Amino acid sequence: DCVRANELCAAEPSCSSRYRTLRQCLAGRDRNTMLANKECQAALEVLQESPLYDCRCKRGMKKELQCLQIYWSIHLGLTEGEEFYEASPYEPVTSRLSDIFRLASIFSGMDPATNSKSNHCLDAAKACNLNDNCKRLRSGYISTCSKVSATEHCSRRKCHKALRQFFDRVPSEYTYRLLFCSCKDQACAERRRQTIVPSCSYEDKEKPNCLDLRNTCRTDHLCRSRLADFHTNCQASFQSLTSCPGDNYQACLGSYAGLIGFDMTPNYADASTTSITISPWCSCKGSGNMEEECEKFLRDFTENPCL
Repeated sequence: DCVRANELCAAEPSCSSRYRTLRQCLAGRDRNTMLANKECQAALEVLQESPLYDCRCKRGMKKELQCLQIYWSIHLGLTEGEEFYEASPYEPVTSRLSDIFRLASIFSGMDPATNSKSNHCLDAAKACNLNDNCKRLRSGYISTCSKVSATEHCSRRKCHKALRQFFDRVPSEYTYRLLFCSCKDQACAERRRQTIVPSCSYEDKEKPNCLDLRNTCRTDHLCRSRLADFHTNCQASFQSLTSCPGDNYQACLGSYAGLIGFDMTPNYADASTTSITISPWCSCKGSGNMEEECEKFLRDFTENPCL
């Protein structure tokens, strides 16, 4: 990971001095100016051979933020910085068979032979309550996100932090069941929509422009990383059976869950049981000449066959 790669680089004089040089090169210069400078170019060539260049981070690792800061300190200067899609700083998720079967049980509610009266979202909540860790962290975010005083709205910042802890610290067999439970009636679908207490974590008085929201997200290393991870794992691929990169929809659902608790938080747009629409809280109003880019960005959520 990047924290370890940074330690290895710091222990080797030629690597550490070139890394310092490169960081100075990247600070406040555009890419072309940097690449035209011989010293910067030499530093880049040395670093491309070092472990720092290919380092990645693990989601929920102890020093996740530090790891991501090191990753972006290199990669932000090496891409144009305004790419439509950015590569994920996280190491790839390998799809284990057990996870696929676990997910299959979540979606088994789609089977017409099962009892049409069963509410999978309620079952998921009951399963969570039987697990101490899940119950504690779920109660934690529900109470934080539901606190509204007479004078003000809930604290979105605290709500987001509690949601991130829930999705990072509770095993996916519980969190995914709550987030992706299958529904046959509106009461169930509304319960699913309310999973993340959207009035606090998701909705706002006005919908910002999606590209403005993306720009805000990209100023934060953690949000930027989760968004890049979502694009890496969910970018619809029509060459595969599931429309997911490498047929790994497990990785896509994990990346989707990883966005919850940030400015970019996505959620179900309504309580429909037939046509599920998922979207971040934004629109493409006021995009000017960026409208096409904005619509494309939004479609990765609203019309994504992989997701």
